[in-house]
Amino acid sequence: MSHPYLPAVIDLVRQAGVVTLPFWRCDTAVTAKLDDSPVTAADLAAHHLLLAGLNALAPEIPVLSEEAADIALSERAQWSRWWLVDPLDGTKEFIAGSEEFTVNVALIEQGRVVFGVVGIPTTGRCYFGGAGLGAWRSEVEAEAQAISVRIAPSEAFTVVASKRHSSPAQERLLAGLSEQFGDLDMANVGSSLKFCLLAEGNADCYPRLAPTSQWDTAAAQGVLEGAGGEVLDLKGLALTYEARESFLNPSFLALPQAAAWRDELVQLARALD
Repeated sequence: MSHPYLPAVIDLVRQAGVVTLPFWRCDTAVTAKLDDSPVTAADLAAHHLLLAGLNALAPEIPVLSEEAADIALSERAQWSRWWLVDPLDGTKEFIAGSEEFTVNVALIEQGRVVFGVVGIPTTGRCYFGGAGLGAWRSEVEAEAQAISVRIAPSEAFTVVASKRHSSPAQERLLAGLSEQFGDLDMANVGSSLKFCLLAEGNADCYPRLAPTSQWDTAAAQGVLEGAGGEVLDLKGLALTYEARESFLNPSFLALPQAAAWRDELVQLARALD
């Protein structure tokens, strides 16, 4: 099953990735935004390409991008469908010269992800999918391969962690996981690729008890949901994207939906809430 907008969005995500590359590893100037997060010319180049492309594809669907998020709640609350865009996720990785940065586009309807596309500019690889649609990994000029979560650890229980962001609560959760599952295998990776590791069956859990924004997670959540995973808040409810004043997400757990240890993880995390 597919979605009529999906092929065009995959193309746009790849094009946006291409326009970031001239600025990569080139001592690009960095500007601090009001929240002290960094932005570069690469972020803005990808933003402008995606904004123009999405408006041409579906003029009736508004766009909420990290680089153009100054839209009043009173306006956003009227939207039933919108694009949620992070033109360059992992800007700090980009600035450091790492390959672990991504371009992210999600279609949101009534606060839920319809589908998401995550592109890796340095390789051209794309991950895409959505709940009820399935999930795929696609290389440039190669047939897309279906991906799915793994229900049980292959060996050690593998937890995905952020290279740059943690919190005391997250450290306590990791300690609790270690007590239940033994020694943990930690997979440290930047940007929305953390979700993609789960979606392709290379990790078991991604707990995030440190701040993220809606555009950081939506596209990759679509991929994970298409692959048989889910993203829950610490009450065990699905992470959603309805319009609200703050763009910050609550703490969340990303995991395989059918995992036998799902309830144990939610209970462990809930105790920290």
